[in-house]
Amino acid sequence: MRISLIHEKGDSYELTSLFRDNAVELNNAKDLDLLLDAIGNARYVLLGEASHGTHEYYTWRSVISRRLLLEKGFSFIAVEGDWPDCYRVNRYIKGYPDAGQHAREVLAAFNRWPTWMWANWEIVALAEWLRKHNDGLPAGKRAGFYGLDVYSLWESLEAIIRYLDKTDKKAKETALEAWRCFEPYSGEEGQGYARATMDSWVPASCETEVVALLTEIRNKMTLYNTDPEAVLNVERNAMTVVNAEKYYRAMVKGGPRSWNIRDHHMVDTLHKLMDFHGPSAKAIVWEHNTHIGDARATDMRLDGMVNVGQLLNEMHAEEGVFATGFGSYRGTVIAGRYWDDVMRKMTVPPAQVNSWEYMLHQAGKKNRLLLMNEPMKKILGEKEFGHRAIGVVYNPQREGGNYVPSIMSLRYDAFIYLDETRALLPLHIEPDGKQMPETYPFGM
Repeated sequence: MRISLIHEKGDSYELTSLFRDNAVELNNAKDLDLLLDAIGNARYVLLGEASHGTHEYYTWRSVISRRLLLEKGFSFIAVEGDWPDCYRVNRYIKGYPDAGQHAREVLAAFNRWPTWMWANWEIVALAEWLRKHNDGLPAGKRAGFYGLDVYSLWESLEAIIRYLDKTDKKAKETALEAWRCFEPYSGEEGQGYARATMDSWVPASCETEVVALLTEIRNKMTLYNTDPEAVLNVERNAMTVVNAEKYYRAMVKGGPRSWNIRDHHMVDTLHKLMDFHGPSAKAIVWEHNTHIGDARATDMRLDGMVNVGQLLNEMHAEEGVFATGFGSYRGTVIAGRYWDDVMRKMTVPPAQVNSWEYMLHQAGKKNRLLLMNEPMKKILGEKEFGHRAIGVVYNPQREGGNYVPSIMSLRYDAFIYLDETRALLPLHIEPDGKQMPETYPFGM
């Protein structure tokens, strides 16, 4: 059933009063105490973002993550990023041999568009903190950093070939067979391959080759135990290649299947990480709101789409899944006007009238933490709001298309509202004096 977007004047008054009375003003890390209490013993904490290019989304998620690691013993941070790139960060923060001398050096290697998502000063600061946090801890207790996404077809294949060249020459030949199958389409990510699979005259498919590669690697995984995470790394790269091939084939056909392949892959990778870290493992997940907020509370459900938040709630509700969404009223953001565009600092206009962000702004120009507690749920009920979502491609002049109809009381367990935000700090832009800019102004 579709619920009408809120628009009645009386509703607006009631909501602004609700937000004033039931929200905590956010100024520093101490103001997150109620959020930590609400998270309780949950094993899966999902931290969203309303864009991939906003400074405050990264810094507040970092502060929350640091408190979860220090106070609740969480095991790792898993992000909406590529496995090979993020695994290099994981090796750096755990002090593995030849893992790099500085986080900036490691993150500068992120060269897939949109580079700014992870190659930014905010993540440099987090990675350096994680490196210090891990210093002196036993190997099994060090916090990790991993990528969940499915896009790294070529990078994962290359990583497998490099690894097998040193450890298993026979299996390397199987990997090279897969490489040769994809090689004619190497200049276009997976789009060229995807289009070729639609050719009715000479349909192309590398499905057989990638499944053979995954099978061989899984049959020989005991041979790859050359360091504490080598088996995990090679198996996840192989699984990424398999699912990337499926993703690109589904992408050109349209519909929800490619989205669903991607989010199922991210959940599968998360499960592998939980298994690797043991029965008491706890996960922090950083992804866009469209992935972590339960899809059943949005119009995504009408298109047959699922997401990470929905899948985890369906599978692990008894273990505790806690999702925190993010949003802002206005500000600036890093994005592109189209795919592969140069990164641009863009103005984010004031939120549309009667949207979720607009209603929060009407309650006062303050940063707030809202918990979806009983008073909130009672008044919000199943009211549906437009909730802004900005992707890596953004056009402020077409703002109306960026709002996802959402039942907020069901989509998240908590929400962090930031009245005015600013663009994050990509690595390619030198800060003043060539020093790391201040990225933790929250007293922690």
